[in-house]
Amino acid sequence: MRGLPAETVDAALTYPALVDALRNGFRSNIAAPPRHHHEFATGGGAGTLLLMPAWQPGGYLGAKTATVVPDNPGRRLPTVQATYQLFDGATGTPLAQLPGQPLTNRRTAAASALAASYLARADAGRLLMVGTGAMAPELVHAHANVRPIREVRVWGRTPSAAEALADRLRREGYDAAPVRDLEAAVPWADVISCATMADAPLVRGAWLVPGQHVDLVGAFKPTLRETDDGCVTRARVFCDTYAGALSEGGDLARPLQDGVITRADVLADLYMLCRGEHAGRQSGDEITLFKSVGTSLADLAAAILAYEAAA
Repeated sequence: MRGLPAETVDAALTYPALVDALRNGFRSNIAAPPRHHHEFATGGGAGTLLLMPAWQPGGYLGAKTATVVPDNPGRRLPTVQATYQLFDGATGTPLAQLPGQPLTNRRTAAASALAASYLARADAGRLLMVGTGAMAPELVHAHANVRPIREVRVWGRTPSAAEALADRLRREGYDAAPVRDLEAAVPWADVISCATMADAPLVRGAWLVPGQHVDLVGAFKPTLRETDDGCVTRARVFCDTYAGALSEGGDLARPLQDGVITRADVLADLYMLCRGEHAGRQSGDEITLFKSVGTSLADLAAAILAYEAAA
């Protein structure tokens, strides 16, 4: 079995190539069962172990093992750490082991960009990044691959972290600045991307304005939430997969459980968007919302792309 270094995975998973790979993956016959969740004690808090398999009949088979430890930033460690194993789907022979961190971050951001290609306005040029962790710069780059993002504003619970990310984005060519007033920043944006571990809503539906697209990447458990009920009632709602987003992510699972919205209010998932079964955004004035919790289909598509590029 071949080990692929992080720099090889980074080089292969460019956003143009990865967004196309995910689009083709959602149009294909990749099997992606719901992921397994297991809670574990960390000695000072709680963590989550995720097991995520996927396979193509007669093609490739893969599985990701990931841990999510919210206290890790205080230890100067990533919140999410993972490893990926790729196999020959016909023989079961191990082919490669890939570092899960770049793979997970890139495929997550690419899924949001894929959704935005159907849901964000074609002229969307302003992005508000809510969150300053490892996912934040990836989401900015991914959205800029599918929409003409020129201006970026960054909000974080720690102002110095928002300033540092804005500085980095300016060096990378964006018109970027930190913001401290989230309520004032939300109406400014064409795209609002959230990647946090918030357990209470940060973005309020009352702050949204016509034409916006809301991209929700955090809140991967029902106990977490980045938006309030007003966001899902004001927006036309979409998700990455029905099997995951409706039961796992608090931004949809909680309003569904409370009867604020119904299953019919979640209009389509990425399978339907990529296969042309739903048109996505239908006017410049509507507000769209995309909830992602992650799918093993995206992991497998990314792993195949990296493995074949290295081979």
